[in-house]
Amino acid sequence: MKKKVIIIGSGIGGLGSAALLSKSGYDVTVVEKNTNIGGRANIFEAEGYTFDMGPSWYLMPDVFEHYFQLLGENISDYLDLVKLSPSYRVFFSNDKELPIVDIHSDLEKDLPLFEKLEPGVTPKIREYLERSGEQYQMAKDTFMYRNLGFSIDFLKWKVIKKGIELNPFQTMQSYLNTWFKSDRLKKILEYTLVFLGSDPAKTPAMYNIMNAIDFNMGVYYPKGGIYEIVKALEKINTKHGTKFITDAPVSEICIENKRAVGVKLKNNDILTADIIISNADLWFTETKLLQPKYQTYPERYWKKSVLSPSAFIMYLGLNRKLDILSHHNLRFGEDWKQNFKELFDTPQLPEDPSYYICKPTETDPDLSPEGTDNLFVLVPIPPGLHLSQEDMKGYRQKILNLIKTDLNLPHFEDYITYERAYWSDDFKRDYNAYKGTALGLAHTLKQTLKRPLNYSKKVKNLYYVGAGTSPGIGMPICLISAELVYKRIQNIKTPKPLNAL
Repeated sequence: MKKKVIIIGSGIGGLGSAALLSKSGYDVTVVEKNTNIGGRANIFEAEGYTFDMGPSWYLMPDVFEHYFQLLGENISDYLDLVKLSPSYRVFFSNDKELPIVDIHSDLEKDLPLFEKLEPGVTPKIREYLERSGEQYQMAKDTFMYRNLGFSIDFLKWKVIKKGIELNPFQTMQSYLNTWFKSDRLKKILEYTLVFLGSDPAKTPAMYNIMNAIDFNMGVYYPKGGIYEIVKALEKINTKHGTKFITDAPVSEICIENKRAVGVKLKNNDILTADIIISNADLWFTETKLLQPKYQTYPERYWKKSVLSPSAFIMYLGLNRKLDILSHHNLRFGEDWKQNFKELFDTPQLPEDPSYYICKPTETDPDLSPEGTDNLFVLVPIPPGLHLSQEDMKGYRQKILNLIKTDLNLPHFEDYITYERAYWSDDFKRDYNAYKGTALGLAHTLKQTLKRPLNYSKKVKNLYYVGAGTSPGIGMPICLISAELVYKRIQNIKTPKPLNAL
C-alpha cells in the first residue's frame, strides 16, 4: 500500500516536494485554497495583458537544472529560457553623472562601468567575484542542501570554517565596505538582498554569494512568463500521479496521538494521510491550523521575528511601448540607509523609496496587445501598516510622480489603459501571509542561524516546505527546500545535492 501524502499549498516548494514524492511512489494530493496553483507565483489576464503576479526574476539556473535532472527530466523540454542582456537597468535618483546604467552579468562588458563608478576597481571586483563564486559552490556542496538540526551546523559550515575572509557574524554591508568605496557600486552589489527581504546592515556576509549568482551566471527569463515554471511542475506532477484539489482552504491539521493523520477543509471534508507537508505560510500553519499544544512556533515566536517587507504593486497595461525601460529595472533611492530604516526600524511608507519595474514585454511582446507594454511596478513597504484608502491613493500618486520624473515621462499616466493595485491586505487574503509580508522571515543573522526547521517538533509526520523554512526565500531556494523535505522524509543524511531518483 502506497503511503498517502497531503501537501497544503501549491507554491513552488509544495509543487517541488509533490513531484519528488510522487515519482518515488507516494500517493500525493496537493490541496490549494486558491483557484490557481502556484502560490505567490500567480498569474492573471485582463484586457489582453498577461501579468505574472509575484516572482519575476529567474536566477540560479543551475539549481533549476539540478531539480529537473533529479526527476529525470530535461528542463529545456519544459522551459524556453532566454538569457537577458542587459540583465537589468539601474536608475540612480538625482544622479547627474550616471543617472542610468546597464548591468550585463558579463564582467568584461560591465568593467568599464565599474571603473567609472570607482576608478582602479577592476582587480578588486575580479577577486571579489572569484571568491563569491568559490563560496557559492561550497554553499551548494556543504550547506544549502543540508538538513539543519540546530544552529551550530551553520557555524561548522565549510565556507565559514575555511574562512575565505568571511566572518559568520559580519554583515553584508560591512563586508562590502572592506572591498569597495563607491556607494553606487555597493548599491548594485547589495540590491540582491531585496530578494531575501533583508537590510544589508543586518544580513550575514555569506549572502554575498548572491553576487556570484548575478554576475557569474546571469539573469534568465522563461518565454511565456514565470508561470511557465508552475505549468512545468504541474505537468511533471500529473505525469507521476499527483492529484490536485483547488478552491479548498484547509481549516485544521488533524492530529491523533501526537501524529498528523489528515486535514480538515473549510467545507468540513476530512482528507486522511500518513504524512502532511505544509507549504502554506508557516505562521498560518502553526498558529491557525494547529492547536496551541502542538505549535512549535507559537504566536510569541512571530511577534519577536523580523519580517521581510510587504509590497505595493501596480500591474499596468500601457497603450504604447516605453523604450527607456529594459526587462528588469531598479530605481535606487538617494538615501539608501534611510530607506531601509523606514522598512525595518521605524515602519512607514518610504519617503524616497527604491522601487522595481518589470517590463516582460521587452522580451516577450505576446504578453500584451501589439505595440503596447505591460509593467509590474513593485515598491517595498513595511509589513503590518494600517493604511486608509486616502493613504493608498496618495502613495500611488507619489510613485507615479516618481516614475514620471525618473523616466522623464511627464505624460506617463496618460499611457495607462489598465491598472490593478495590490497591497499588504491582498497578501493576507490570497496567501495567508503574516502581516501581509511579501516574502516571510527576513534573512537577518539570527534568523539565518535559527531558521524554522522543516518538521514539527511536536507532531510526528508533519513537515514544512517553502520560503518559511530552510534554506529560505526565492523560487530556486524553494526547490532546494523541496529536496530537503524529501530527504527528511526518506531519512537521507547527505549534505550534498541528490543524484537522479
